[in-house]
Amino acid sequence: MNRRDMMPLFIVIAAMIVLNILNGDFSDFGSWVYRQLLMLPGIVIGLTVHEFAHGLVSDRCGDPTPRAQGRLTLNPAAHIDLIGFLCLFFAGFGWGQPVQIDPRYYKHRRKDEFLVSIAGVTMNFIVAVALAFVLRLIMHSGSAFFSTTTGDVILNMVQYGIFINLVLMIFNLIPVPPLDGWGILTQIFDLEKYRWYPIVYQNGFYILLALILFNVTSLILDPAINGIWSWMLNTIVI
Repeated sequence: MNRRDMMPLFIVIAAMIVLNILNGDFSDFGSWVYRQLLMLPGIVIGLTVHEFAHGLVSDRCGDPTPRAQGRLTLNPAAHIDLIGFLCLFFAGFGWGQPVQIDPRYYKHRRKDEFLVSIAGVTMNFIVAVALAFVLRLIMHSGSAFFSTTTGDVILNMVQYGIFINLVLMIFNLIPVPPLDGWGILTQIFDLEKYRWYPIVYQNGFYILLALILFNVTSLILDPAINGIWSWMLNTIVI
């Protein structure tokens, strides 16, 4: 993406940061920094496993591209996109370095593209559930350690890890290109056969930015995340 194409993104990021300031998110800057640092492990893990899953499934479907580009690793350096990382850190949404795939290698193209598209969000859900079980162990351990400062930090990191992975899962399920939800929808309903598909696909990035800027994504994210978190709390944690 060239510098001109990046300009709308920078405008939206700046607008989101300004909105966060107006909402008082930075009123206690020290607390904000501390909270973001607690979220950092969840951000790194969430972005890494999401992109790793895309690459792994594409590789299993016969595509050598992710392996050739060194994406079949859990090393965060191979998957973190700096701008996407900073967006998630400062603006509340973000992305990893997209895995490049070549569907020409797939034996069953629509099925395999569907599996690749859904792999990332599935992995985020698995990580969120795994961390929920870790949280259950912590909550039921009765250990005095988690009443200490260090224990409280670990407890909060686990909770934020669940939250971040749920955010990444739900956000990427929004059916707008270039998000995974669009790829999933495309393969289910074979959208590529329609005339309007290329237009939406080519302008999806700008559509997504508009949805973010006008807070439409929050209307999707907030109830979905709260609903899943409530389910986890009642069925796993408690």
